[in-house]
Amino acid sequence: MDLLAEQRGEILVVHAMQDRIDAACAVQFKDRMRELTQLPTPRVVLDMSRVNFLDSSGLGAVVAVMKALAPDRRLELSGLTNTVQKVFRLTRMDSVFTIHSETPDGLRQAG
Repeated sequence: MDLLAEQRGEILVVHAMQDRIDAACAVQFKDRMRELTQLPTPRVVLDMSRVNFLDSSGLGAVVAVMKALAPDRRLELSGLTNTVQKVFRLTRMDSVFTIHSETPDGLRQAG
């Protein structure tokens, strides 16, 4: 699973670089996220702006990452595409996660 992480102050931003998180890569996604989040940072934001498809296995993997970070840290999501946002809304996971429509102001790189 192709994930790109960058540290921005006390925030770890992880960019999902593939267009799918599904049964074929869910385990790889969880394992890679576990590797990337080993160093403690107060906030972890998963940028899903490139993800166009998320099935139940993918959703389960995202939830598993959230649980692995708890109780000390929360997994926040950003940039959900319409299709992925619908999955979170239909499963009511949108009430569990903090979801940003785009990268929050505090995370933007100075340009």
